[in-house]
Amino acid sequence: MEKEKKYSLLAKIGLLCATIIWGSTFVILKNALDSVPTYFILSFRFLTATLLLSVIFFKKFKLINKSYLWQGGLIGVCLALAYIFQTVGLIHTTPGKNAFLTATYCVLVPFLMWIIYGKKPDKFNVLAAFTCIVGIGLVSLDGNFVIQYGDYITLVCGLFFGLQIVFIATFNKNKDAILMTIIQFFVAGIITGILSLCFETMPTSIPSSAWAEIIYLTLFGTLTAFLLQNVSQKHMSSSAASIILTLEAVVGALFSVVFYHEVLTLQVFIGFVVIFVAVFVSETKLAFLKKDKSLSDKEKQ
Repeated sequence: MEKEKKYSLLAKIGLLCATIIWGSTFVILKNALDSVPTYFILSFRFLTATLLLSVIFFKKFKLINKSYLWQGGLIGVCLALAYIFQTVGLIHTTPGKNAFLTATYCVLVPFLMWIIYGKKPDKFNVLAAFTCIVGIGLVSLDGNFVIQYGDYITLVCGLFFGLQIVFIATFNKNKDAILMTIIQFFVAGIITGILSLCFETMPTSIPSSAWAEIIYLTLFGTLTAFLLQNVSQKHMSSSAASIILTLEAVVGALFSVVFYHEVLTLQVFIGFVVIFVAVFVSETKLAFLKKDKSLSDKEKQ
């Protein structure tokens, strides 16, 4: 029992570290995009992470078969599209908005499960969806009630992150998580690499500061964070994991205010809070209130 508690605590710490890393990447990526093309950054991140993971875990390739390839490939396509829309959206909006609008995938997942597998969302999911729409409106609508281009693109990324999570939950049950991650990264790297070769012109020189940012995004934002998530979620409940992961948006906004000097209007701040509440309700279903109620009932008895 003590061993399980220890593993559970370490898992929560590990996932929290991953969340903090991901939260920090919004500002760092925003800065890198000032001097380096979008698809090049993404391709470099994914292909370098693929290479490093392949070297470290090369023995796992003996497990590979057709199901690994097509399932990992499908998740990789979703991952590539999610990061493409997120990164393009980040060019046209602030890191804080990008972080919170990306987090809407948590609310979308139950509805994607309904569309794909026929599993109906519960009342908490529906409540969270309506709440999230209000939050998105507060964050994205300008004085003319028009959604900003960067915010709209970021919302599309949330859809593909949602699909990625749905397919991971479906396909990873009987698969090696690290091998599936390698395949996902490889496919995402190839897709973004082709886009970079076709549509981008590489700058004649990349500043050393930009290289430092790209290396951070690769080693920490891609390799370390995803490994921490894969390992940590084996030792904790999905509800506990989802609560920790929702903090990514909060961390992203804090980094944006402190390091990017983003100025939050009252409307945008309230929108952030509303989106966070929506995600929290969708993921926890307010289970902690039920526990408190049952404990108080026992005490009365």
